[in-house]
Amino acid sequence: MSDTVFLVNPASANGSTGRRWAEMAHRAATRGLEGDTLFSQGPGQLGELARNAADDGAKLLVVVGGDGSVNEVANGIAGRDDVEIAVIPRGTGWDFARTYKIPHKLDGAVDVALIGRPRTIDLGRATYRAWDGNEASTYFANVASAGMSGAIAQRANDTTKVLGGKISYLWATLAVFARWQNSELRLTVDDESRVGQMHDVVVANGRTFGGGMIICPEAEPDDGLFDVLTIGDLTKGDLLVTLPKTYRGRHLPHPKAELLRGKVVTIEADAPLPVELDGEQPGNTPARFEVVPGALRVRVPASAQ
Repeated sequence: MSDTVFLVNPASANGSTGRRWAEMAHRAATRGLEGDTLFSQGPGQLGELARNAADDGAKLLVVVGGDGSVNEVANGIAGRDDVEIAVIPRGTGWDFARTYKIPHKLDGAVDVALIGRPRTIDLGRATYRAWDGNEASTYFANVASAGMSGAIAQRANDTTKVLGGKISYLWATLAVFARWQNSELRLTVDDESRVGQMHDVVVANGRTFGGGMIICPEAEPDDGLFDVLTIGDLTKGDLLVTLPKTYRGRHLPHPKAELLRGKVVTIEADAPLPVELDGEQPGNTPARFEVVPGALRVRVPASAQ
């Protein structure tokens, strides 16, 4: 196994990654980025491929895919300090890449993989009820949530994203909100508790989710804390006024939102609510989220703060 390994999700970007990989690999090689290539054959496999590649001596894992692909790789190598990841964004959301200012265009992302600086970031560990009814535990690299955003993520993933992540998530948000019924949530963030009618609770390690919403503009992925945003009982008018502001990170403060910070978050509701992790929807509440400090090394632009 070479020092550099490309971990490729060929289904990302509506399947164009697989169709274009030969061309993309050639362009990367002309800029000096070469290595072995491993393709995932289905959901969840990238984590195993990442772990095996690191065990075989790889030092740089180049993730070619979307936020879900980054999530899988993070789950495969969480806690290891002998390997770094770089990202060539090929999904539709690109929210992980946005947080670290990793270019979306291929040449720029390749340059970051080659000459970027390593940044050690936290991960989150989510424990929740999986679809089979059993308790499951999964790492997330960027943003998790419980409530309406889980249903939005599922709807966006179940429909074509040919128009791009921003449009797909925006359309899904409007469609889900129109028929969503709020629940009374019971939330704890370290020693603080909140109870009330809420649309969502966002547990942010990174800053953006939902195809470019800068949902927690001040979140720092290496400070050992989550930014936890509660979204209360919004009306349709609230949503229409506030939603455009989220893409600029100017929606806070808001009278129906509260920002908390902490290391451990729990969320419960009388009826199970969908849980979202890095754009995927693996199960439901009750859920617990814990910060895992310094669990992933990411190659970022040298100028990134």
